[in-house]
Amino acid sequence: MADQGLKYNQLPYREMEKLRQFRRDVIKVIPVVLLSLPPFANYIVFILMYFFPRQLLIRHFWTHEQQQEFMEIYHSLRARVYPTAVRNLTKAVSRVPDRRLKSQLLQLSSKVQEGIHPKISQLHVVAKLFSKRPLEIRHIDVRQTKILSQVMFLTPHMPTFVARHRLRSHIMEIHHLDQALNVLGVHNLSDDELRNACYVRGLNSVHLNATQCEEWLTKWVQLSKKLEDSEASLLLHSMVLLSTNYHNSRKIKP
Repeated sequence: MADQGLKYNQLPYREMEKLRQFRRDVIKVIPVVLLSLPPFANYIVFILMYFFPRQLLIRHFWTHEQQQEFMEIYHSLRARVYPTAVRNLTKAVSRVPDRRLKSQLLQLSSKVQEGIHPKISQLHVVAKLFSKRPLEIRHIDVRQTKILSQVMFLTPHMPTFVARHRLRSHIMEIHHLDQALNVLGVHNLSDDELRNACYVRGLNSVHLNATQCEEWLTKWVQLSKKLEDSEASLLLHSMVLLSTNYHNSRKIKP
């Protein structure tokens, strides 16, 4: 990338996704490497790796069964804050000055709380509300910042300005991935790539088939490709809004 003068968002989808995962793997591995430095400490680390593979090993070393099990565990941790994220969004909407869009966003969040899966068109209508106070990432309140950090698998125990910066950085990374995926085409992804892409964007894809994953991811990309960078907060909240009731909507379809 340095030799060719390429930025992250100029890479093809698969290379961009590999780099994104590689960066996270490196961050996870660094403490393990440091722990292994003292003499003979590596033997202890090997034992710890055996008993705590989820915490100490990157997914490259997980078996297929472990991948599914650990993905379920991680998703359950973020999914338990989804209802709180929707409630906080509803409270924040009360401070929106635009009455028409305020009413539409309140209806949308209420339907999600009632178990109804929203349509992409409903999210497009209210997109511009997420580019200004109080819903833009730099202005979301402290509680919602902590909740959304958990949704993104980021530590909530950071100063608020740092947490907001990290949220924006990570959701913009996904936004760039979406743009590259739009060029590649969702239908060109393998089954594993589909499941992983959905999982990264907030959906528990472990028990979904490839068709269901492709359907959900196609709609996600349709939303993402029409959003401006300033509306990234909507994409961040959509990780909750588009994932909370998707399983229920699949169950009631004929």
